[in-house]
Amino acid sequence: MGLTLTEKILRAHLVDGEYVKGQEIGIRIDQTLTQDATGTMAYLEFEAIGVPRVKTERSVAYIDHNTLQNGFENADDHRFIGSVAKKHGIYFSRPGNGICHQVHLERFGIPGKTLIGSDSHTPTGGGIGMIAIGAGGLDVAVAMGGGAYYITCPKVVKVELTGKLRPWVAAKDVILEVLRRMSVKGGVGKVIEYVGEGVKTLSVPERATITNMGAELGATTSIFPSDEITKQFLKAQCREDVWTPLAADEDAVYDEELTINLSELVPLAACPHSPDNVKSVEEIGKLKVDQVCIGSCTNSSLLDMLKVAYILKGKTVDPSVSLAIAPGSKQVLNMLAQNGALSDLIEAGARILESACGPCIGMGQSPNSKGISLRTFNRNFEGRSGTKDGQIYLVSPEMAAASALTGYLTDPRELGDMPEFKLPEIFTINDNMVVPPVDEADMDSVEILRGPNIKPYPATAPLMDTIAAPVSLKVGDNITTDHIMPAGAKILPLRSNVPKISQYCFAVCDESFPKRAERLGKSIIVGGSNYGQGSSREHAALAPLYLGVKAVLVKSFARIHKANLINAGILPLTFVNEADYDQINQDDEIVIPDVRKLVEAGATEFTVLDKTNGKEIKVNCDLSGRAKDIMLAGGLLDYTRESMK
Repeated sequence: MGLTLTEKILRAHLVDGEYVKGQEIGIRIDQTLTQDATGTMAYLEFEAIGVPRVKTERSVAYIDHNTLQNGFENADDHRFIGSVAKKHGIYFSRPGNGICHQVHLERFGIPGKTLIGSDSHTPTGGGIGMIAIGAGGLDVAVAMGGGAYYITCPKVVKVELTGKLRPWVAAKDVILEVLRRMSVKGGVGKVIEYVGEGVKTLSVPERATITNMGAELGATTSIFPSDEITKQFLKAQCREDVWTPLAADEDAVYDEELTINLSELVPLAACPHSPDNVKSVEEIGKLKVDQVCIGSCTNSSLLDMLKVAYILKGKTVDPSVSLAIAPGSKQVLNMLAQNGALSDLIEAGARILESACGPCIGMGQSPNSKGISLRTFNRNFEGRSGTKDGQIYLVSPEMAAASALTGYLTDPRELGDMPEFKLPEIFTINDNMVVPPVDEADMDSVEILRGPNIKPYPATAPLMDTIAAPVSLKVGDNITTDHIMPAGAKILPLRSNVPKISQYCFAVCDESFPKRAERLGKSIIVGGSNYGQGSSREHAALAPLYLGVKAVLVKSFARIHKANLINAGILPLTFVNEADYDQINQDDEIVIPDVRKLVEAGATEFTVLDKTNGKEIKVNCDLSGRAKDIMLAGGLLDYTRESMK
């Protein structure tokens, strides 16, 4: 029986556990990446672990999220990250060099390697055949220190691509079709592996668009084979020496299978407020557009930008539309300038933004009130744009550009004949915005630069004998990390200051939550299904930790957020019977008796008492042996320090 590509790479990196589906395994990590919104905390955690030098093959710190320097906080964080990187063996990608996933694909990613990043869209690396996984910052810190990364051994879903995309139908439409079929929770516990003749028709940037938005499925990661097309891309980046051919065996056995005929796809859009609320352009109909934003780690490659420039060349953006374009990296921006495409964008009336995440995380370019914004991004959660009632549609660059010209949602197939867009044989290579670390012998000469906004990791404590606390908040299904810990220009600068950022925790749902939680001292949160979907931001666990949250009881968890709760020492519980969700109300007094003894004994099911209404509720406590020990210790940082003694 043959092996999937996923299984080949994971087995080659297995350092703990047995490769059994559903069981926990530890894998060796070759590369890590961080970005500045999560990086400051990740490096504070790395310092706390006490390892002087990273033990990975390559670790890179990127500055791409908090680039709007409206005050000292972001600049101080950048300076801190740069100094930590220089001292501890980490490469530092300076502000302006580009979005972490775009740059990593261009300059650092290697087929067959493992990569974890403190950003949920790290699976972009699957576009060149990496096992690339989004994780919490503390997991990344442990990996940099030489520790294994632990995941549930995943199921593998085979997505067979047949046919070829028709003119003006895009890679974005492929992943939107997958989301339409599988939903935002359909990938939980799974790796999405793309195979078939259709794969050969897709360039690396197109593959990366697809793996990037696999994060929206809730998947562990997504991956394409490493083939001649991968080799051509790496050769053009002057990195052909790192290429190796990788593919699943012909007789590989998969847990699930899905077939998509690329020839049958049509232009699609994800409608507000979920990436799986997908409809065709015909189904949506004539929709007046206020804003168009092109960029993000999903669609900011040179290939995407060349298509947009072709569509806009010699034309003018509709006067009722604001068009903003953010090339994904300095390399992309530089090459657009060299070949004249940048001039075409500017002449058409586009507002050129720096090579960073920008509007995707609410860092500027918020639409007008109730505004219709077409975005080539990966998420359209309510309020994420910075405008609470903004109506965000996720579309391809082709549809975005065409719509910017007409002022209405426009089918790009109306553009007529499509020329063949080819990647250059050689990209412009200039890594002068990547700062290498000093040699190990010179480490002691590097001073770590800390600004006043940088605060320590929140205080933790071992798991209590009994948890007795009120429900401080009850929320519904599909609560995202943007609900729990919002992003945006106002809040992101506080990522290195958990006490301050905690005052915005759950502000989207209930502005009174932070003060109420602080007043209660300790509390429990109750939620619905797919709780914590979205980004990898560990602040969605650290802020509740700081506010005294001891347990979260929900119908089901998103993968990364559950791991982050465990890492923070917050007990994750699920209802045995989901109907019991209706039995608990906000302010109810909850008791989880003898919880420490139960966890120590490895109990997977126990009883929670709602003292307010007298109900007894059965809950699941799904903790692996290692996760159990982390929880008992009070979190991953405490567990790691104890393990190293």
